[in-house]
Amino acid sequence: MAKWDQISETGNVEDRRGMRTAGVVGGMSVTGLIIVLAVGYFGGPEQALNVLNQLQQGSQNQTTTVTHEYDGVDPYEKFVWEVLGSTNTIWSKAFEGSQKWYQPPKLVLFRDATTSGCGGATSEIGPHYCNIDQTIYLDERFFDELTKRFGARGGDVAQGYVIAHEVAHHLQDQLGTLSTINSLMQRNPARQNELSIALELQADCYAGIWAGMMQGKGIIEPEEISQAIDAASAVGDDRIQKATTGQINPETWTHGSSADRKKWFTTGYTEKSVASCDTFGAK
Repeated sequence: MAKWDQISETGNVEDRRGMRTAGVVGGMSVTGLIIVLAVGYFGGPEQALNVLNQLQQGSQNQTTTVTHEYDGVDPYEKFVWEVLGSTNTIWSKAFEGSQKWYQPPKLVLFRDATTSGCGGATSEIGPHYCNIDQTIYLDERFFDELTKRFGARGGDVAQGYVIAHEVAHHLQDQLGTLSTINSLMQRNPARQNELSIALELQADCYAGIWAGMMQGKGIIEPEEISQAIDAASAVGDDRIQKATTGQINPETWTHGSSADRKKWFTTGYTEKSVASCDTFGAK
C-alpha cells in the first residue's frame, strides 16, 4: 500500500455515489454495451464524447434517487482526494515560470449513471474526462472489471494510475493539445485512429511522470510501480478486443497496444519530462 496519507494537497472530489440517475442510457442493446466497453475503457476525450453523444440519443425521462449510503467521508473517497491532490501539485509546478497556469480538474464519483457536462456518464463507458465541464467521472467498480475481465493485478497504485491518466487528458486540454488534435481529426478523418492513439499514449506517458514523481517522494515504493505498468498493459486495444470479441484488429485501435501503453508509461516514469512524451512525433 502506497503512503497516500503523506500527500498534503487534496483534490476537488464530488461524491455522487448515493445519487442514482436513471434514464441516462436508453434503448441500448447488449452489442452496443460491448462496443462501449471496447472503446470506452480509459476513454480519451474524443472517443468518450462520441460514445456519450450516442448514449444521449437514447436518453429519456431522466430521474434521480438519493440514498444516504455514502454520507460522510469513506476511505475510498479520501484516497481519491489524495491522488487527485498529488496530480494538482505536480502539474501546477510544471506550469511555474510559464505564461499559463494550471487549473485543477474536478472528479465525480458515481454509481451506474450520472449527468455530466458532456450529457451523461455511465459505468459502461469507464473512467473518462469531459472537457466541457473539465471533470473526470469515475465509478470505482471499474477496477473490479479490470481485474476480473481483463486480468489486471489491481492494487491501489493501479487505481492511482487510472486517475492520473484521466488527469492527463485534462492537462492536454489545458495545454491546448485536445483542441489541436480534435481539429486535425475533423480535417483528416482518415487519421482519427492514429491521432486518438497518440493522444492516449501521451496520457499514459504523463501518468508515468506522475508515478515517477510519487516514487521520488517516497509515496510509492519502486516495486509498487509494477501495478501501474500491469494496468496500462491490461487496457491495450489488443487485450480488450481479445477479451470482448475474441479477435484482434489493429486497424480499429484507438488507444494503442498493450506493449505501447506499457512503453509510454515507462518512458514518462523514467524521464519525468513532458518533452519526453511527444507521442505525435514518435515513429
